[in-house]
Amino acid sequence: MASFPQLRLRRLRRTGALREMLQETRLNVKDLIYPLFAVPGRGVKREIPSLPGNFHLSSDLLAKEAESIAKLGIPAILLFGLPQTKDETGSGAYNAKGVVQKAIKEIKRAVPEVVIVTDVCLCEYTEHGHCGVVIDGQVDNDKTLELIARTALSHAEAGADMVAPSAMMDGQVAAIRNELDANGFKDTIILSYAAKYASAFYGPFREAAECAPRFGDRRPYQLDPPSMRQALREVELDIQEGADIIMVKPALAYLDIIAHVRYRFHYPIAAYNVSGEFAMVKAAAQKGWLDEEACVREVLTAIKRAGADLIITYHAKEAARWLK
Repeated sequence: MASFPQLRLRRLRRTGALREMLQETRLNVKDLIYPLFAVPGRGVKREIPSLPGNFHLSSDLLAKEAESIAKLGIPAILLFGLPQTKDETGSGAYNAKGVVQKAIKEIKRAVPEVVIVTDVCLCEYTEHGHCGVVIDGQVDNDKTLELIARTALSHAEAGADMVAPSAMMDGQVAAIRNELDANGFKDTIILSYAAKYASAFYGPFREAAECAPRFGDRRPYQLDPPSMRQALREVELDIQEGADIIMVKPALAYLDIIAHVRYRFHYPIAAYNVSGEFAMVKAAAQKGWLDEEACVREVLTAIKRAGADLIITYHAKEAARWLK
């Protein structure tokens, strides 16, 4: 095997053209999914302070936003909803006339080619902010499954292409698959938040979605950050239950988990570059401490290099412009 001075690996990096030819990981706008937040009303557009450049939008403006996103080449959006009112069982999540259901219909009428992914959880719709039905101060896994399945079905009926269960309830993928299939939605894709960690990086999102728990936290049902083997078991179970695509969340702080999932499972992988990861880069760039474009390119490329096929990111619109 050749060695220095005959072997000089710098030769392969000598010019931009050579580096481009030999690039091992290629980031493409088609890899990106852009999160959006639906709110009630008409003509509503409110910037989210902790997510600069991202907004709460009513369904009419979401349709216009989806048009601009499609023009950038971004193929998909991930919808979250903020209801008018909340209750103990999160009934707004599975209301056929709910904020997300209405947004799906308006977006599909305006931009039928856009792929609509919907977050399936109760946390944004419950008074207590937890992801399921609370009984005696604890989230009841089995009682939550029926409501999660109803939520997913209501999204499919409205026209969603993919439903993305994020509650981390045991059996949620099977419950949704059974409900969808029984009602004629065998082609609706399940993108499962299979390895979702109890992360400190969700802070800006909880402000944006108004879903911070009123008591306790979500550690009893989300993954513990030091755990890796449990994440692989969660992914394996979701695949067995019928998930079509699996997700690791967060992305940047869990690149090792993405890589382990990629090596072990031959399934499409999505990774969520979450709100806190976005906000850190954005805040440092606004201070002039970082080159935003260079950092975003590096972060998204790292997520892709780790093994993600799809990247959910609040950087998507800016990244799409830079990639072009």
